Amino acid sequence: MARYMETLTVERGGFRIKVPESWWEFDVRPESRDDSIRRMVTERVRQRPELEQYRDTYVDFLRRAAADAWKSGALYCGCMAENFGGDTPITGSVTVSLVGGRNERGEPLSNDPAAIASQLAVKEAKREGDSWRKVTTVDIPGVGPAARTYGIEDIAVPGDELNRTVRAVLMQTYIPVPGQEGKVALVAGSSQVLDLADSFFDIFDAITSTFRFTA
Repeated sequence: MARYMETLTVERGGFRIKVPESWWEFDVRPESRDDSIRRMVTERVRQRPELEQYRDTYVDFLRRAAADAWKSGALYCGCMAENFGGDTPITGSVTVSLVGGRNERGEPLSNDPAAIASQLAVKEAKREGDSWRKVTTVDIPGVGPAARTYGIEDIAVPGDELNRTVRAVLMQTYIPVPGQEGKVALVAGSSQVLDLADSFFDIFDAITSTFRFTA
């Protein structure tokens, strides 16, 4: 995990965030993302030939992550796809989206962290192996309080006619956008490597803590 000590600052319109230098970022637009992903995987394999056997796994994972990011309106999508000597690559992603909501009267919903947290559902695991979700508020250095959920959740597969779900480690942090009523920056981290849930919670928390709004 030493490689995660080096970080890369990503800046988009209105925010910046730091991610591990080894993570992937790519164009998530449907018309160009497949070519972007293929080029990146080819370049990564060229740099590290031992990853050749995982080429298809990386491409499939990154395509799914890109499609999900596009559907969520993500402004940024960063992914990790690494092999640490095991049989299966370890994968995870972080997206940043600008979201907002309105009530039945068309009024913007409150983006106060306490108000958001009060509306998010806690889910307790009734037995070992069940999905679960905790709700809390956190303080983002230099930004202020934000609402957060984290847990092991069953996520609907986008566009699946059979309404299937996948189980994933998931952390979502709702950061109020200054001066924009009802708007939040949603920083979402996810991974399907359930055995490393605690490690991914730490990684997602560390990445989210670097989030800053820019002028």
